[in-house]
Amino acid sequence: MVSPAAPGTASARISNAAEHLAELAVVIRSGVTESRHYGWLAALDANGNVAASLGASSGQVLPRSTTKPLQALACLRAGADLSGPELAIAAGSHTGEDAHVEAVRSILERAGLDDSALACPADWPEDEASRERLIRAGKTRSRVHMNCSGKHAAMLLACTANGWDTAGYLDPAHPLQLMVRDTVERATGVPVEHAAVDGCGAPLFSTTVLGLAQAFRALVTASPGTPERLVADAMRANPFHVGGTGHANSSAMTLVPGVLAKGGAEGVIGMSASTGQAVAMKIVDGNPRATTLIALKVLEALGVDTSGAGALMDLPINGGSERVGRISIGSDVAAWAENPVPRW
Repeated sequence: MVSPAAPGTASARISNAAEHLAELAVVIRSGVTESRHYGWLAALDANGNVAASLGASSGQVLPRSTTKPLQALACLRAGADLSGPELAIAAGSHTGEDAHVEAVRSILERAGLDDSALACPADWPEDEASRERLIRAGKTRSRVHMNCSGKHAAMLLACTANGWDTAGYLDPAHPLQLMVRDTVERATGVPVEHAAVDGCGAPLFSTTVLGLAQAFRALVTASPGTPERLVADAMRANPFHVGGTGHANSSAMTLVPGVLAKGGAEGVIGMSASTGQAVAMKIVDGNPRATTLIALKVLEALGVDTSGAGALMDLPINGGSERVGRISIGSDVAAWAENPVPRW
């Protein structure tokens, strides 16, 4: 038996938010509701006002890789010379294709380092063709192919720019990680209540889905040339380096001009339009299959033209080789979308 979290702890605050859930997506198979995805969602209108707060949108969550644009922002604030594809991959979760490896190694080379300096785990490319090619060639898992290697390379570049220790750059007390924490709090407007460890080994600072929505809006609405806007512009100009071939984040930014999108593990995503509308969510069961659909539907309800991304909003459920159902937005999102006024 797992002991309940002690009252007042960060884990208790996160888990207690499960008492306040909204239905965000449903899975329909052959006319039967097979599964439901619950969670928390926050949306902002073009003026930055809260348009929707479904579930515990102010409860603390672990944002996973959705926070990478803010980690890249911290690297810029720390003096890392990043731009273009290199800045995009610092803010992304790449699929390990050759162009991704080239960009990561370019960052490392400018830092005077090589692959061995990366402290993320060794992994295969997420891109199937790249993975199979490496396996056929007798290669092994490598750190540079891990989807977070761009972030790690950027952190190392920020360290060398300041003369900071590179061996311990993942220590939460390291000057760079203190800068990341400060950046997350500034961008989200939410104090960090819990410091965890992400799957790549980097410190992971908690926030809220409302805070994430505010941060993504701040990135796209910042003045041109500011560090915040540089991150947003690099990601939108280089969507392939944020994800890769067939990646949902890359596809959303390619198909909907001006949109900034970054998802993370365990059902987290942040998305914003160039006109200021923003949305963020956490699916509590951790399944991310509907997050892009939900985010786009919310932006659509807020007046963003998402018509170019129809393929990302049509999620079929198959039976054999035939389509027998679909994944759709859940009842709470649908009810709000019919009349998108502030709702708590």
